Amino acid sequence: MPDNGVMPSVLPDGEPMPEDGSLPRPALEGAGERPLGFYLHVPYCATRCGYCDFNTYTASELVGKGGVLASRDNYADMVVEEIRLARKVLSGDTRPVRTVFVGGGTPTLLAAADLVRMLAAVREEFGLADDAEVTTEANPESVNPAYLAELREGGFNRVSFGMQSARQHVLKVLDRTHTPGRPEACVAEARAAGFDHVNLDLIYGTPGESDEDWRASLTAAVGAGPDHISAYALIVEEGTQLARRIRRGEVPMTDDDEHADRYLIADEVLGAAGYSWYEVSNWATTEAGRCLHNELYWRGADWWGAGPGAHSHVGGVRWWNVKHPGAYAAALAAGRSPGAGREVLSAEDRRVERILLELRLREGCPLDLLRPAGLSAARGAVGEGLLSEPEFSAGRAVLTLRGRLLADAVVRALVD
Repeated sequence: MPDNGVMPSVLPDGEPMPEDGSLPRPALEGAGERPLGFYLHVPYCATRCGYCDFNTYTASELVGKGGVLASRDNYADMVVEEIRLARKVLSGDTRPVRTVFVGGGTPTLLAAADLVRMLAAVREEFGLADDAEVTTEANPESVNPAYLAELREGGFNRVSFGMQSARQHVLKVLDRTHTPGRPEACVAEARAAGFDHVNLDLIYGTPGESDEDWRASLTAAVGAGPDHISAYALIVEEGTQLARRIRRGEVPMTDDDEHADRYLIADEVLGAAGYSWYEVSNWATTEAGRCLHNELYWRGADWWGAGPGAHSHVGGVRWWNVKHPGAYAAALAAGRSPGAGREVLSAEDRRVERILLELRLREGCPLDLLRPAGLSAARGAVGEGLLSEPEFSAGRAVLTLRGRLLADAVVRALVD
């Protein structure tokens, strides 16, 4: 599952999903011991960013099979319908929902009342935990103080703004339409609306970005005063406009060494400002500031993803919805699950995924997940300064700063 619930544009293969969306009985065994979250995908964007490979659509209205409309105006109704389907599928599940995350796309292209209505459906069908975390993503140009106040009044308590950079020329390469300074103003507006938890998303490694540009972005983000900052390396996906521009030589490709340098700068600047890393790409000022919803993904908990292309996971069963909003609307209108396919994870699949995901966290993963070859590799990684020796002695594999730079390689060695 990608960070922040972002939906990829290409769906995996898998076995067919039952029309009623039912799950194998073992999927709910022990459910009471696992937290439950909801991811609500809003696939609409005003414009498509040049680096974007997510399941998003720029048209304000899309028509599906049989003339079924999938417009922004009726989108909340469709999501509410899938939430009701989730209640039927999880009919014996009494867990209140611990986290709700509305992502996209640009969720805040919908009316604030629509986002509140989708949240209300989760609350009505499942109930929310007393300390539930409720987040929406937002583009800086798509909100104003009144909009944020309506979200807060409706039950949202966390907001994540896509800042990406503080430099205009970097934003231009990324095809971001907001102006420098607007994300920082959004943080102040969110605080004034009563949001205790605010995140700014940054991207490093954009073609043409310098170390000075990156430091300026970090400084601006810190100065805005959010309690959470995410910093992701730009991944140039094939088929995107940015990939085509790089291929034509219009902009330079950023190499891995530059990415590593930018990551070290991020950890330095954020650490000095009081932010602590708790996941490879995420820093927070307090434990309460950590994104609990993303931790559901990283810890293999349960979540239901509603919306076109959304992915779900309950008790070792993973499934994904049809990708196109029109097909999604048509399935719900016909009373069918919008699921396109699913897979039942084996015990080995789940072991490997735990290592892949938990190793990214500050707490790391327990050594008893490792087989002999993986344990031997972990000992070697300690010797190379990639894993922390004290934590290894305490029975856990925890990445050092150098290990975070080489996390993918460390993981590959440990899963053997």
